[in-house]
Amino acid sequence: IITNIGDAHIENMGSRENTLKAKSEIFNGMTSLGKVVLNGDDSLLRTLEGKVQQEITWCGGGENCPWRITDLQEHWQDHMECVLHTPTTSWDQTIPGLGSHMIYPATMAAAVGRMFGVTDEQIRRGILEFEPTKMRMAILHRGNNITILNDTYNANPQSMRAAVEVLSGAKGEYKIAVLGDMFELGPLAPALHAGVGEYLGKAGVDCLVAVGELARHIYDAAREAGVPDCHLCATKEEAHAILDGVVRPNATILVKASRGMAFEELVDYLKSIT
Repeated sequence: IITNIGDAHIENMGSRENTLKAKSEIFNGMTSLGKVVLNGDDSLLRTLEGKVQQEITWCGGGENCPWRITDLQEHWQDHMECVLHTPTTSWDQTIPGLGSHMIYPATMAAAVGRMFGVTDEQIRRGILEFEPTKMRMAILHRGNNITILNDTYNANPQSMRAAVEVLSGAKGEYKIAVLGDMFELGPLAPALHAGVGEYLGKAGVDCLVAVGELARHIYDAAREAGVPDCHLCATKEEAHAILDGVVRPNATILVKASRGMAFEELVDYLKSIT
């Protein structure tokens, strides 16, 4: 199973094309009887069509994916509803998580379940029992209708944009992104951080609190993209005073950075003031 070809670890790989090449080495250790499950919406993974000896199952949201999800609707407390299509059947599915990126693990899990003889009903119930890893888009409901999105487990440019997409769909009246450095991006780090800042503007985020050395590029690009209220902090401690001033009733607050930034400490601070 390969869920995507992203920018994580690009410092070591040099390019996404090299990441694809490295991930594809696994096929050399498989016989022709092996099964391959790939993200059919990923343009680089699509280049593998006809190039591996194993049977490929394509999963995602596009019509060219036999396993796909359509009619995705987010219900902001904690889940999404959709229709899950297989090559032979379809059914209404609830996914206990937020973010359109969740269609990939859901469809891939369903496809693998079918390979091993799991029934459609067992697949439906199995997805319902999904629980996110600690600090992966954990939703914390606080007083005054304040919601904290704790996505501090780790970060790369793809997961950062996915998290901002979730924030953009929030029902809260005021959307705050507390974002920090993403590591292992090498020479591409400034441009990839700037891309996140630009995306904040497109997503309609109201406030950015950027923390860290590389996060300066998020801050600069977010201001350029029209994010109304932007703050840059060198340390998490400096961010405390900023958060005191920007957190308000009916706010939704996303907190995300690479693991080395230990942003769960900022989540703890937000919990102490809400």
